[in-house]
Amino acid sequence: MAFVVTQACVDVKDRSCIQVCPADCLFEGERMMYINQDLCIDCGACEAACPTQAIHYDGDLDGEDEKFIAVNEQFFEGIDVSAGGRKMGNLGHDATFVAELPAA
Repeated sequence: MAFVVTQACVDVKDRSCIQVCPADCLFEGERMMYINQDLCIDCGACEAACPTQAIHYDGDLDGEDEKFIAVNEQFFEGIDVSAGGRKMGNLGHDATFVAELPAA
């Protein structure tokens, strides 16, 4: 289990989460932040720092937010994340679901 960024982050990207994450598992897409579940250590620092309450423990997700488990996973397909989110900066893409959302 790990934490997941949900739709409340789309077109906001406050970035408070990336600054407090000790595992450097948060990565920036074009329209939102994403958590790499393989790197997440379940500490919850990102959840507490998020001003939009967009980050939740994956086991607590329900309804429309559940799909963001797969959305976060899809974002990382084919990407080497070994450098960490802070060093990599904006990766210039989003998961398909997020990219296709209407602009806010």
